[in-house]
Order: sequence, then structure tokens, then C-alpha cells
Amino acid sequence: MRSAGAAVALAAGGVMATATGAAAAPAKAAAAYNKACGAGYKVVNQADIGKVGTSYLTYNAATGKNCAVTIRKTAGPAVHMYVWVQRDDTRDYADDEGYYRSYAGPVYLDAKGYCVSWGGVIAGESAGKSGTNCGRIAR
Repeated sequence: MRSAGAAVALAAGGVMATATGAAAAPAKAAAAYNKACGAGYKVVNQADIGKVGTSYLTYNAATGKNCAVTIRKTAGPAVHMYVWVQRDDTRDYADDEGYYRSYAGPVYLDAKGYCVSWGGVIAGESAGKSGTNCGRIAR
């Protein structure tokens, strides 16, 4: 885990969708979740990255860990991709960046009962959410 910096800088530099309370049911994602986070992780939030893909936030209730992955709608030649998740109170975060054909991540962060910010980038397009999935009851 790292603290502050890169995740916040990315969010400031790209298009960032912000969570604002209760949301309507999401439209069909630009890219389907690929279960990259593993067994026990359920999708709890998502952010479409234009028409090129989707970043997913998942959570495992047994471990209290969040997992994030950014997935392209269609695999192809390697492009720059990035995924990150940050615990808002401590600013600890996990990220993965590189040139990938289909997805970046998964990245894991212990954040049971705390708000997280998270998102991703695919070939210069970005999306994410701030201060989400707080789970205050889980503290």
C-alpha cells in the first residue's frame, strides 16, 4: 500500500465522475466484469470509461477487502491502462499501471467500514468515483 499522490493526481487530471448519494440502477456496462478479483468478491460499484471499457469496484465481506479492476470492452493491441483504489481516511492506495490488451489490475485494499475513491484509465479516457461505498455499519 502507498499513500496519497498518484491516485489523487490521476483523478484531478482526468474526467472524474463523482458519487452523489443514491444512484439509479446503472445502465449496461461498456465492459462486463471478468471476475479478475477472485472468489468471494462481488461488484459493488462501477464507472464506465466512455465506450471503451469499465472500472469495477468489488468487495469481499469475509476479508473486508476492496478490489478494483479496469476492463476494456474489446481486447486488442496493448494500450496504456491504469486502475486504482484509495481509502479516503488514510489515503492509502493500491494501483496498477501498464500497457495491457484487456484489463489492468486487480488491485486490493483493506477498507472495511471506510469510504473509498477509485477509478481507471484506458488509452487516455478516465472515470472513477470519490467517497463511495463507505460501509459505516461494518466498523
